[in-house]
Amino acid sequence: MNQRAQIRLLPDGRRLHLHDGPIDVILEAFGPACEVEAAYRAAGARFVTVLDELCGELSFLRQSCSQEAAWPQGAVARRMVAAVIPYAAEYFITPMAAVAGAVAEEILAAMVATGELSSAYVNDGGDIALHMSPGEKFVVGMVERPDRPSLLGTTTVNAADPVRGIATSGWRGRSFSLGIADAVTVLADRAAAADAAATIIANEVNLPCHPAIVRVSACEMAPDSDLGDRLVTQAVGELTLEDVNQALEAGARTADRLLRMGLIRTAALSLQGTTRIVGTCPESKMIATPVRERGLAHA
Repeated sequence: MNQRAQIRLLPDGRRLHLHDGPIDVILEAFGPACEVEAAYRAAGARFVTVLDELCGELSFLRQSCSQEAAWPQGAVARRMVAAVIPYAAEYFITPMAAVAGAVAEEILAAMVATGELSSAYVNDGGDIALHMSPGEKFVVGMVERPDRPSLLGTTTVNAADPVRGIATSGWRGRSFSLGIADAVTVLADRAAAADAAATIIANEVNLPCHPAIVRVSACEMAPDSDLGDRLVTQAVGELTLEDVNQALEAGARTADRLLRMGLIRTAALSLQGTTRIVGTCPESKMIATPVRERGLAHA
């Protein structure tokens, strides 16, 4: 029995906090009180098994993904592999690129299977899985820097939209990045898919060999990193506007290709106060919020 997991209702009496090792989840459900209670019990019951399940297949999940590789046994691990497989032929990517989104999906699935909910969300460190009954909606805030949250804008996701997953990646986030984006936020049909795509796009927002960028081998920072000796971004100095636009354009080209492939619905790419938006959702709006003066470019 897992004795590490912490499960508690937050002081607002509405949200549930789940914590186990590196997994930190906040979730909320809406509906009749008895159904919400049942959904929270289901979330807790599923959550206490997740980390041990992932650790049992961790060596596989840290390996580069390929179309030919055998699939893992665990439900969360299989969600992770399904999210990264579309990129395996072209990019180095491991299933770990989709772990947070996959965990959010799995917890949400347990909740929805148990409780009759009008809507719910599961937020695993900023990667979010959504459930909405017809007529429901969520207003999602988007930040330009995960380490110092400031509202870049909002988007309204309606039940009629296909979006059910949101994820953010970038060099300032909690995971390593090969690129220099402050943040790349992706809206996709599933949280794990958004997580994998955000990783790919953020890696492509880049200026190789630029003197203002400090890179360090991933294994120097974390010996067990799935990125091995690949160079990850540790600092980005002040860039010219031309540099910023060049890096964002590289990421936007990748985001546009993923959009045309049906892998994402919308992406917002941010670097040093400039944002590039790729794609839109039907009946959804991306609203630039004037937190401070910034450029807003649409691709």
